[in-house]
Amino acid sequence: MNSLDISVVIPLFNEEESLPELHAWIRRVMNEYNFSYEIIFVDDGSTDSSWSIIERLRREHNDVKGIKFQRNYGKSPALHCAFQKVKGEVIITMDADLQDSPDEIPELYRMIKEDGYDLVSGWKKKRYDSKLTKNLPSKLFNATARMVSGIKLNDFNCGLKSYKASLAKSIEVYNDMHRYIPILAKDAGFTKIGEKEVQHQARKYGKSKFGASRFVNGYLDLLTIWFLNKFGKKPMHFFGLLGSIMFFIGFVASAWVGGVKLYDMHHGNPYGLVTDSPYFFLSLTMMIIGTLLFLTGFLGELISRNSPERNTYRIEKEF
Repeated sequence: MNSLDISVVIPLFNEEESLPELHAWIRRVMNEYNFSYEIIFVDDGSTDSSWSIIERLRREHNDVKGIKFQRNYGKSPALHCAFQKVKGEVIITMDADLQDSPDEIPELYRMIKEDGYDLVSGWKKKRYDSKLTKNLPSKLFNATARMVSGIKLNDFNCGLKSYKASLAKSIEVYNDMHRYIPILAKDAGFTKIGEKEVQHQARKYGKSKFGASRFVNGYLDLLTIWFLNKFGKKPMHFFGLLGSIMFFIGFVASAWVGGVKLYDMHHGNPYGLVTDSPYFFLSLTMMIIGTLLFLTGFLGELISRNSPERNTYRIEKEF
């Protein structure tokens, strides 16, 4: 049974300057609305003094909890580990760089508790990021994600979100799948997904930790989610069907080549070796590829029944 109103989950990497200010801001909002709460900082292998600051905040305030990774794993593993430990009825996630405003928390909480949403995603309609390197690629990603998922959100990747506790504990966030948590939620059966326009603030300290590679990775992750949603449980439905079709076409084509030679032989027409025809090798290649695809589907079925643990991370410290 959850005993707190809200769990605030904050993944971070080298954010030593912003942590004290962010913690004080969250405390002010929580006390103003009389929420019972916890704040879980997940240090994703920081190389600055972020963890020392979290330890100091813990000594001074009982609301602080912390998880420190042995090395840098990424935002998705940080969220996954925190989601397993939250005690709040509503989970709020936000970034540690002060670009997400804790003043949004009460309304995000209300939309879950009173409006009955399973998940509410923030929408940073007005952004202070570079239009060319961040805003435009973000719009393209979101348009693609809407088309693939059918979820009408303007900003899938906004770090400021609120969740029902049951949802947070039901989804598996791994690799870089935090970008598509609404899609993971929908596939887990949590279909009431809403959106709230939230304030986006300019970065006050440091610089962004995300490089250009995240755009390529984002599309690859989206393709992964699409495939897993469609065929992850039954890979034979994809590979087996495609392989069977290719094998059948190749078999028919090779039979046609052989049939033409038999026809010519029977009617006394000039004929050559079957291997002289390029169609024979094309048909043979299709049959081989079809067989390989079918075997891929079969192996995929075996693997899906014996999936390894992919969300195991080395935690150096925790309180």
